[in-house]
Amino acid sequence: MHSLARNFFRAQKFINHWLHVVDEHSIHSPFYFDFYNQVLKPTASGKISEIEVVRNRLLQSTEQITLDDLGAPSPHFASTTRPLSKIAATSASTPKMCAFYYRLATYLQARTIVELGTSVGLTTLYLAHTPNSKVITFEGNAPLVQVANTHFEYFNLKNIELVPGNIDQTLPRLVQHPVKIDLALMDANHRYAPTLRYFNLLARRMQEQGVIIVDDIYYSPEMATAWNELKNHPLIYGSVDLYRFGILFFNPALNRQHYVWSI
Repeated sequence: MHSLARNFFRAQKFINHWLHVVDEHSIHSPFYFDFYNQVLKPTASGKISEIEVVRNRLLQSTEQITLDDLGAPSPHFASTTRPLSKIAATSASTPKMCAFYYRLATYLQARTIVELGTSVGLTTLYLAHTPNSKVITFEGNAPLVQVANTHFEYFNLKNIELVPGNIDQTLPRLVQHPVKIDLALMDANHRYAPTLRYFNLLARRMQEQGVIIVDDIYYSPEMATAWNELKNHPLIYGSVDLYRFGILFFNPALNRQHYVWSI
C-alpha cells in the first residue's frame, strides 16, 4: 500500500476513532470502570526510569543495523540497513505505551506473558518488571536479538526467555506445550493473515480471563479488517479500541462489551 494512501487511511480512522471515544462517565460495566481507572487513567504513572535511560542511549546511537523485513514493510525506511536510533524511535513502543502495558500486566497479575516482536527489548523490560512474571518474547531478526539480549543482561533479569527465529515456526512450538498465557502482546507481522494465525495459536493457550493486545490495528486496511474480525471472534467477550492498539478480553463474564477509549 502506497505511503500516501496509508496515511490518508490512518487519518480517516483517527477521526472516526475520536468521534466514538467515551470516558469513564459512559462506562456502565463495573469491570470496565475499574479497568479504566486503574489501568488507563493513571497515564502519569508506570514509567520505569532505568529503562528510559536505555531508550535515550538508543536514540543517540549511531550504529547501523541490517534487518530482514519479516512483516509488513516499514513506512519509515527505504532500506533494510537502518540506524539503531531510528529503529528505537519508530519500532519500539513509546514510553506511554510501555507504561500502560506494565500497568495492565500488573493489574492482571500476569504470570505468563508472551510478546511477539521483541525489537530492541524495551517493552519486554517493562513487562518483565511485573511481579512474579515470566516473559516469553519472540524475535525473528538476529541483529535485534543481539541488541535486546544485551539489555536483558544489563538488567540481570532472569524471568525473560527470548525465542529467536521466524515466529511462523517458533510460536507453534510454544503452543504444543501446556503453557497457560495470562497476557499476550502481538507486535510482529502487521498483516491480515499472520495476525489471525498468531491469534488462533495464542488463543489455544489463553487463561479464561486472559488478554491479548494487538498493536497497530489501523496500520492498514487489512489490519483494520483483522481487528474487526478478532473483536467479534467467538472466544472474545470484550474489547477496547485505543486506536494505536486494541485489547481483547477472553473473560466470558464481560458479556461481549466493546469500548473506544483514548490513551
